[in-house]
Amino acid sequence: MQNAEKISVTMTPEMLQVIRASVASGEYASTSEALRDAVRIWQREREERTERLEAIRIRVRTSVEDPRPALDAAEVERRLQALHADTVKAHGSEGL
Repeated sequence: MQNAEKISVTMTPEMLQVIRASVASGEYASTSEALRDAVRIWQREREERTERLEAIRIRVRTSVEDPRPALDAAEVERRLQALHADTVKAHGSEGL
């Protein structure tokens, strides 16, 4: 392990019980190992959330910068109805 620093963490009894149970079952060798794994998962989730947000920002930026003219509500409704009609025709009403 790289340089490690010992810290103190306050947890609810329920949280500590879950960690101790995972150690007792052999899933982890120690409470420290379980907590390090929890922090790694938390880091990964934060990174994934950041990546998802960046992808959303790119899609929004692309949409805002799209040079094509905007559609009014009536045109959107017309296109959706046509798409729905095509889908029903292709798959039949029982597939919907």
